[in-house]
Amino acid sequence: MKLIAKLLLTALAVVVLAKILPGVAVEGYGSAVIVAIVIALLRLIVKPILVVLTLPITIVTFGLFLLIINAIIILLAGYFVDSFDVTTIWWALLFSLLLSVFQSILFSLLPED
Repeated sequence: MKLIAKLLLTALAVVVLAKILPGVAVEGYGSAVIVAIVIALLRLIVKPILVVLTLPITIVTFGLFLLIINAIIILLAGYFVDSFDVTTIWWALLFSLLLSVFQSILFSLLPED
């Protein structure tokens, strides 16, 4: 149940960020739910692989390259979901940062188990 709540809150954050940021577009709430699911799957499957492959550059940049990896995850979500569009990597980077902030705020509202 908590997983569904987190996905719906992430979808809400995606819709809000798409309204705020001009470089990000999502067609509707159903598309935002699909985007939330795709981002969760990409973070679960692709992100660990990218982190391992880019470990040397991540160490050299003191972990800042992880921000670029998060932006790549957002761009991949835009590639896989036709109704979600991110124009550049800079918008994806800003979207990723703001999504993380919104998720931490919204997830703190959920009751603990």
